[in-house]
Amino acid sequence: MEENKEHKIIRCAVYTRKSTTENLQSDFTTLDAQRESAANYIKSQQHQGWVILKEMYDVGGFTGANTDRPALQRLLQDIRNK
Repeated sequence: MEENKEHKIIRCAVYTRKSTTENLQSDFTTLDAQRESAANYIKSQQHQGWVILKEMYDVGGFTGANTDRPALQRLLQDIRNK
């Protein structure tokens, strides 16, 4: 007998960061690699209701030492705005 389990939708945002601006103009950057890796993981969890948001939260050239990063602040504001 197959169980019918309903999963609530879990919207997943992907935030990527690179400390330097070096090579950010390349066809494929570390930001792209980070996003691809996260997207693949989210896809692997689709059976649990995970869906990836189309909005991109990518930033290059900002340190991880603090939260003063435009893409991170935009993501946090989007979360507050639901």
